[in-house]
Amino acid sequence: LQSLLDMMVAEEESLKERLLKSIALCRKELDTLCRELQLDPCEAEEESTILQMEKNLRTRVEVMLKQKRDRKQELKTLQEQDRDLCDILCTTPFCIDSNAVPSLEDLDRYRRHLASLTVEKEQRREEFVSSKRQIILLMEELDHTPDTSFERDVVCEDEEAFCLSMDNIAALQNLLQQLEARRSLNEAVCAELRSRIVALWERLQVPVEERVSSAVH
Repeated sequence: LQSLLDMMVAEEESLKERLLKSIALCRKELDTLCRELQLDPCEAEEESTILQMEKNLRTRVEVMLKQKRDRKQELKTLQEQDRDLCDILCTTPFCIDSNAVPSLEDLDRYRRHLASLTVEKEQRREEFVSSKRQIILLMEELDHTPDTSFERDVVCEDEEAFCLSMDNIAALQNLLQQLEARRSLNEAVCAELRSRIVALWERLQVPVEERVSSAVH
């Protein structure tokens, strides 16, 4: 009977030792996770058995490990979206440490930054589509064939593939203004020629019927 009691006491001591080691490891891991997640240090539990304390600490470690995984995963997703937007807008990616666990404030700031970029992308896309439509109509009206790589990109390239950088948007507006200036010049030349023809008709006293016939041709 004594040996059985001794064995039970030894097992209990061994279990207690394992639990205390586990508690120490859990507390150490919790401290690390609190720093990484930028949370206040975890308060030590009072008035609970060693077994319950160990169980509670393990649960808290699991919860915080999940928080860490979730934040890292969201950061990865946001960075993928950021890269796509930066490729289209030719801008610099958001500055954030990829190796650290982002704070909730960091993630919120990143989300708002991407929302702003998305709005900017849509505005530039609308401006590009509108300007492209006007440019194509003007080129047809002026019988102008795209003769630079930029003009060919504007007219021929897939709208989704066009780089919507500030420089490209400015160049687009510049091209549109040049074509509009050429059309205005052509209209002015035509008006000048018409006035000369009318003056010539007046001088030569050309009948109205012939004038109408000439105008048709």
